Amino acid sequence: MKETGKINYIEMPSRDIEATKAFFSAAFEWSFVDYGPDYVAIENAGIDGGFFKSDKVASTDNGSVLVVLYSAKLEATVESVKSAGGTVIQDIFSFPGGRRFHFSDPTGNEFAVWSDVDA
Repeated sequence: MKETGKINYIEMPSRDIEATKAFFSAAFEWSFVDYGPDYVAIENAGIDGGFFKSDKVASTDNGSVLVVLYSAKLEATVESVKSAGGTVIQDIFSFPGGRRFHFSDPTGNEFAVWSDVDA
C-alpha cells in the first residue's frame, strides 16, 4: 500500500543487468520487467524496486545502504547464493535477535540475509 512518507521503491546499481537478473532469479526466485537495456524492475522480491546500469557498486565499505533479505532457512540460502554465483563475504554470525550473513552478487553489490530461526 502506498503511503506518504513510507519507503515505496528501492533502486540499486548493476554493472551487468543480465547477470543480475540471472543471479536473483536463481538464488531467490525474483522476476523482472525490462525497461530498456539500462533498467529492470524487480517483481516478487517483497518490495518494489529495480536495478539501473552503473559501473558503481553498493557496499557498506563505501557507505551504501545495506539491503537485508529474510530467510527461514539461512544455511540453505547460503548454498543457494553460492550456487547461483554469489560470493559470501561475511559468514553467518549471531546478533541480538537472530543470525545473518553478507554476500555480493556477481556484479559486486553487497546484500545481507538474516533469520530469526535457530539453525
